[in-house]
Amino acid sequence: MNRVVIVGGVAGGATAAARIRRLDERAEITVYEKSGFISYANCGLPYYIGGEIVNASDLTLQTPESFFSRFRVDVKVHHEVVAIDTVAKNVTVKNLGSGEVFVKEYDKLILSTGAKPIRPPFSGIDSEGIFTLRTVEDTLNIKKFILSASPAQAVVVGGGFIGIEMAENLARQGISVTVVEGGPQLMAPFDSDMAAFIHGEMRRNGVKVMLNSMVEGFNKSEGRLNVCLKGGVCLPCDMAILAIGVSPDARIAQAAGIATGIKGSIVVDDHMRTSAPDVYAVGDAVQIKNFVTGRDTLISLAGPANKQGRVAADNVCGLDSSYTGGQGSSVIKIFDMTAACTGINERTAAAEGIEVRKVILSPLNHAGYYPGGRTMTMKVIFSAQDWRVLGAQILGYDGVDKRIDVLATAIRAGMTADDLAELDLAYAPPYSSAKDPVNMAGFIAQNLRDGVVRQWYYEGADSLPRDGSVTLLDVRTRGEYSSGHIEGFINIPVDDLRSQISSLDVGKRVYVICQSGLRSYIAARILEGNGFEAYNFAGGYRFYDTVKNDRVGAQCASPCGKEN
Repeated sequence: MNRVVIVGGVAGGATAAARIRRLDERAEITVYEKSGFISYANCGLPYYIGGEIVNASDLTLQTPESFFSRFRVDVKVHHEVVAIDTVAKNVTVKNLGSGEVFVKEYDKLILSTGAKPIRPPFSGIDSEGIFTLRTVEDTLNIKKFILSASPAQAVVVGGGFIGIEMAENLARQGISVTVVEGGPQLMAPFDSDMAAFIHGEMRRNGVKVMLNSMVEGFNKSEGRLNVCLKGGVCLPCDMAILAIGVSPDARIAQAAGIATGIKGSIVVDDHMRTSAPDVYAVGDAVQIKNFVTGRDTLISLAGPANKQGRVAADNVCGLDSSYTGGQGSSVIKIFDMTAACTGINERTAAAEGIEVRKVILSPLNHAGYYPGGRTMTMKVIFSAQDWRVLGAQILGYDGVDKRIDVLATAIRAGMTADDLAELDLAYAPPYSSAKDPVNMAGFIAQNLRDGVVRQWYYEGADSLPRDGSVTLLDVRTRGEYSSGHIEGFINIPVDDLRSQISSLDVGKRVYVICQSGLRSYIAARILEGNGFEAYNFAGGYRFYDTVKNDRVGAQCASPCGKEN
């Protein structure tokens, strides 16, 4: 009989336990979980605090009793594994309720210890009203505090997934929220130009966003909590959420001499095996390969953890199963907006020395003639060598999730711009367009590759000559132009361009812009057909205006608690 011990009973651990039972009816499976809950939905925790999920019981997919009833897995909650002996093949376990310490032998061991929230050694960090969010217990404590203390103001420290979700759900409870982020943007998986849309959505919903603002400590005065920033400014509030990030919880593996890597994470091979015989590790505690770059990385997401749990279980039971790496596919709800990404972004490509090409487009989520269409913003990253899809970021209100899933699949399959253009995707007016936004990304990339169109980008806008040596052309309607345009651009609506083309100097380069990039592409083709050298702006004026306003706002903001 195969004796399997699993340390950690949430995503990866619970998945591994259920998979082992399905493959081996006779295995003795024991799960030790130091919290009071197993198989719970980490990603749903903020939504219970915000009231979207009403019943706390809905956060847990299984209880120890239901797990045993269905899978005959012995689950011990409030039990912490405090040591591993990889030679004797046993673990030392502490019952956190009774204090009893005992030894449990194993034939196979799976570590699913996850990641723990980062708590820097700030002064006053243990003050009442400061919380982190990792477990169901954390969630219940935050909810209890809100119900009992009725906080009016909250500061969320950190602008990643948990920080953004907590900010939204606190705001939905009528709490005034300030997000303090030490870096230049929220949501690091997105490039800074795309993050501008996230900043805008947060501000539109009343959340104050403070970027490039470092927290140095906390103190109490007049019964209120102060979040103290570098520079001496303090933000008064009633509660604070630390969402600075997470680090792998691999202490027991390190103490046992198991090889570790980035930030102390557990090193595993593609079978999820550690350096110790018969010891496997999965989830947020492990170092894996980035599927796109092939480099070692950490990806703290539920999807990879569950897949790794299945792979480890397969190998424990004698199957030959491999995990080929993660690409960070993720999606987040930000008030009414959806933000999603997969693969690498432009910043990562530059850091890794990968030469890329990008397309930025602003398509509707479905056919324009069908009521209710809403614009999404897409940025797709391609390899400069072979035009393989390497990454994508999408922001919008409807249809974002299905497009990011198509692009995530394209990355996994090694698809190119040509493949995107040829994808046969489902179409009906309420759901898509005959040329789906994913197809459109492929078409634009083909045009770039084949020299049908040249592009210019936001980062080059300020350096364009304003001395008359080039032509700066806005081809939107006169009404659109008058409501806002880039300094130095003249206005000729695209439908008037042919009749007025003689007013332009054919010897000058033309930099063209419209609202979304489509009309300016048509204008660029008209110009090229008449002997001009034309460049089309990627993303359109809507994209330019969002990024420009965000950066101007960030420059004007100071860490004084004022809304930027």
